[in-house]
Amino acid sequence: MKGITSLGHVAVRVNDIDRSLDFYVNALGFEEMFRLHKEDGSLWIVYLRVTDEQYVELFPGGEGNRSPHTEAAGYNHMCFTVDNLDAVIAQLAERGVTLSRARKVAVDRNPQAWVEDPDGNRIELMEISPDCLHVEAIARLRAARR
Repeated sequence: MKGITSLGHVAVRVNDIDRSLDFYVNALGFEEMFRLHKEDGSLWIVYLRVTDEQYVELFPGGEGNRSPHTEAAGYNHMCFTVDNLDAVIAQLAERGVTLSRARKVAVDRNPQAWVEDPDGNRIELMEISPDCLHVEAIARLRAARR
């Protein structure tokens, strides 16, 4: 559809905002940009910067112990593209973050690895390979539009 330009944010409900901020800010390196509060003064949303135009929103007050399993309807995971997957994995290891799924080359031909936030929300880390299906599909799309 014309007019949609990018994915602006992903909203995640979390159980313990401080524990989640430790993970997203200190382990993944996202910057806290601002907070919104409800009329009663309680915390509503914390905005974390991925890029200047893309954010992760953390909402406190999550229910349950863990994110739904992978086959549940709805949100399944978020994916962050990285410029060097091995370097990112090494940085995460230095920060005490273990992979929930080991590094591999996926069927789309992109190297990937997975981590989970403190609430079990799945996060894919993906390095775009020059010969991946995404790049091939974009090339076909651009050729068809000429």
